[in-house]
Amino acid sequence: MVTGVLLSDAAHLAVGAALVAGAVLAVYAVDRPDGAWTRALRSRLLYGVPWGTLVSLAVVLAVYLFVQSGIGNPYRPVVIPFRSWSYFYPEGLLWAGLAHSGLGHLSGNLLSALVAGGVAEYAYGHAPGGRDLRRTASIEENLLDESAGDRALVSHPYVRAFVVVPAAILGFAVLSSLFVLGPVIGFSTAVFALWGFALVHYPVRTLAALTGPTLANVAYWTLRSPVATGEASGSYGPPGWANVAVQGHALGLIVGALAAVWLVRRRRERGTGVGTDAGSHDDGRSGTAALAAFGGILLFGASRRLWAVYWYLGNEQFELYRALGIGLLAVLAGVVAVAVAGRDEPLWPDRAVSRPETVRDAVRSATPAAVGTLCLVAALAAVAGPGIPPNLVTVDDGELPGDPIEVEGYQITYAENVENRLVSVVDVEAFGRSTSVNTSGVIVANPDREIWTTAVSRGNMAFWGYRAVDVGGTGRRATVWVQRTGWVTTDGTPAYRVDAVRNETRSTLFTSDPARVDGRIDGRNVTLAPVDRGFELQVEHEGATEAAPVPGANESVTVRGVSFVREETRVYAERGETRVQIAREERYEGRQ
Repeated sequence: MVTGVLLSDAAHLAVGAALVAGAVLAVYAVDRPDGAWTRALRSRLLYGVPWGTLVSLAVVLAVYLFVQSGIGNPYRPVVIPFRSWSYFYPEGLLWAGLAHSGLGHLSGNLLSALVAGGVAEYAYGHAPGGRDLRRTASIEENLLDESAGDRALVSHPYVRAFVVVPAAILGFAVLSSLFVLGPVIGFSTAVFALWGFALVHYPVRTLAALTGPTLANVAYWTLRSPVATGEASGSYGPPGWANVAVQGHALGLIVGALAAVWLVRRRRERGTGVGTDAGSHDDGRSGTAALAAFGGILLFGASRRLWAVYWYLGNEQFELYRALGIGLLAVLAGVVAVAVAGRDEPLWPDRAVSRPETVRDAVRSATPAAVGTLCLVAALAAVAGPGIPPNLVTVDDGELPGDPIEVEGYQITYAENVENRLVSVVDVEAFGRSTSVNTSGVIVANPDREIWTTAVSRGNMAFWGYRAVDVGGTGRRATVWVQRTGWVTTDGTPAYRVDAVRNETRSTLFTSDPARVDGRIDGRNVTLAPVDRGFELQVEHEGATEAAPVPGANESVTVRGVSFVREETRVYAERGETRVQIAREERYEGRQ
């Protein structure tokens, strides 16, 4: 008799929601609307809410549900059409910065954006010039206040909250696709821009406490293994560090930091600067201290794997350069610190010119802040530049290997150890490494959309045995199931086939080489070979070969004097008094 009742998923969600609501109500009861936190939020945000961030996240969620058809299958959105494949494929460029590869990817970015966006929006403020909303008698005064600049509509708190902030966040998410390296997808470039903006303004001390152990761990592994190699696993794909769009993340962080540096210095010149949780400079200037900015960027970058500089070696192998990555991260943190906190006095006061007219005059009059900002711009160019050439080159639209099928303009096939046309689209060789590499797995191509990708790796197919490949476009989905079946001889040699199933129609995409059974049976060689619609047993004796299909479960077949008996998932060979197992069906760990 069952003595307990297992809670359903809905019940678990209800219990969890009740606990969260109870905790929120308890905190609200302690810190009522007149509490310090609420007063601080309402001083800079309209009704204390980061509306711009919430509007942006609502748009990202809508893209996932309706553009990527996630509303029909939240765990398997359509991904391939919404990557930034090329400048010649506008649809991918439009959606890549807003779309996501799965529910975990989406939820992670939404949560991170909510935190970073809330802090960044608080730093920006819904009042012109970052002023305190409580300093005016009404919201309308912010629109008419001469100190805020011209009487522009953009100065209105409602416009700043619901138009300016969302436009900046979403606009950058879309534009960033022009400079990311490779067919990237996800909102993370914009998220890192928000983090960069927030860290310059508020490199909160808790950030160091939370990410300090992460930095120590990275330093330890950098010293122990400055260069590492990794291989994709069939179940989980590439190593974690090889699955990070580090170039796009660095791009976002630098852009966010630049925007924050500009805003901090603009407010400093106007005398409207706001304090930070890192304190002020010793000379009384408001803003973030250099050490706080450096530590904030360094610790954050370490926790978000911005040190993961790697190279793709082909066929699911990667090489990680930890030492180089941690060094570049430290340089970036130093540049941001100098840009935001550097002094405005010339480096060479005795040579400074009040109105520089030549390059030499400008160099003599340069200030640490100007040099830091210039270096930050140079870092932006260095990170964004490599993303431009691949997007200007079209992918070779030659025939795909194997016997591809076509679905709504997409070609789908399976191949092993063929040239990766996506990586080698720009031919580069340096330091013993090349972009001319090979790949294996399910390949999807669409010449009209400049798409060529290994949608499912060979290892992933071998682990799961079947995978769904979703193609289509905005608001539509077409699914092709790719299935691997095979036999393994007693010495571990596989013979397998890969088929595509679409609308109950099965098409063969690939067949492996035959697998010869180790040993001989009364002078006879036995080989397992994948053929059209199945597998056959080939027996070679005295120069002649005969073949017959692998028998069905609990059936047998005789070929050149050898009987082959199948018992469930195993095949035995019998001749006279000899009986040996020669093969078993492939087992796929993902199905167990």
